[in-house]
Amino acid sequence: MRVIISAGGTGGHIYPALSIIKKLQEKETNLEVLYIGTHNRMEKDIIPQNNIPYEAIEIYGFSKNILKDCKNVYLLYKAYNKCLKIMKEFKPDIVIGVGGYVTMPVIMAARKLNIKSVIHEQNIIPGKTNKYLSRGVDAVFTSFKESEKYFDKDVNCIYTGHPSGDNVLSLKPIKKESLGLSKNKKLVLITSGSLGSSAMNDKLIEFLNLSGKEDYEVLFITGKGNFDEFNKNKFNSNIKVMPYLDNLSALLKSCNLVIGRAGAGTISELLVAKVPSILIPSPNVANNHQYYNAKAMQDKNLAIMIEEKDLDSKVLYERVKELLSNNEEYRNLKNNLYENIMPSSSEKIYEKIKEVIKNAK
Repeated sequence: MRVIISAGGTGGHIYPALSIIKKLQEKETNLEVLYIGTHNRMEKDIIPQNNIPYEAIEIYGFSKNILKDCKNVYLLYKAYNKCLKIMKEFKPDIVIGVGGYVTMPVIMAARKLNIKSVIHEQNIIPGKTNKYLSRGVDAVFTSFKESEKYFDKDVNCIYTGHPSGDNVLSLKPIKKESLGLSKNKKLVLITSGSLGSSAMNDKLIEFLNLSGKEDYEVLFITGKGNFDEFNKNKFNSNIKVMPYLDNLSALLKSCNLVIGRAGAGTISELLVAKVPSILIPSPNVANNHQYYNAKAMQDKNLAIMIEEKDLDSKVLYERVKELLSNNEEYRNLKNNLYENIMPSSSEKIYEKIKEVIKNAK
């Protein structure tokens, strides 16, 4: 099988793409993969580090600056022509887009050359690029069942779940003691992504001070960019502050409660790990998609949502204390998580890719 895959800009696009590649490598003995990404964003380093052949194209997201956007149109056309050349030489059986504006010229080139193509949408509400590309691909894979209503009726939407969640199943849980935490105390994990969120962090200082008198422990991941400043605060011994944890997903199975953002990858991991959570969607993302992700979780009673504008340390402290007392709300969340059946996403995506390729022959 020969596959071109494209995703870029953020880990929320790149890591699902890597999960799909990992499944393809596991299933296909004669697999050849080529990754097309941007020349200047995260994927240009992450993908080669994983020993995956990489082709870079220069492309930028559109803005409201007319001069910049005129240049962006030219770069899009140039990238599209480069993708045509790459595909004519590589001859893929299928092209897969996993999010980000970099996928636009890649999928457009596949369409021009009548190469089978699919895309994956991580969030409930599709981004502009995927909404546009959906009209010409063979299938759209979605992380949420609810996403289908946001695409045109004739689009072939297939609910596969989010491939990043599969990683949790295969990971060996991190022992809390290895992080200087107690084996027997309940653990609250707080995280807001690899870079962190200074706005969210600042609002939680009082929460950490209040929690310092409790019997549970809190592991607070500040994000690399915020650690030095945040670590100037002094907390009680049951509060541990770290800038980053490489294998954070493996810790989820050892947590009693997670407080964090509502990116699709995070949500998929929480669903697979069956961990109750308080989701604080970032207000600074396109289409406000984290809010809709979190709301869907709350509507199904799979998580609790608090908007950042409503985040209050004292209220959060009381809520956490009640939840950790194993109250009815916590038990309901836990039961609902165990009753929520998650598809083996990467496996399902692989099977659907095989079907699409088979139908081309």
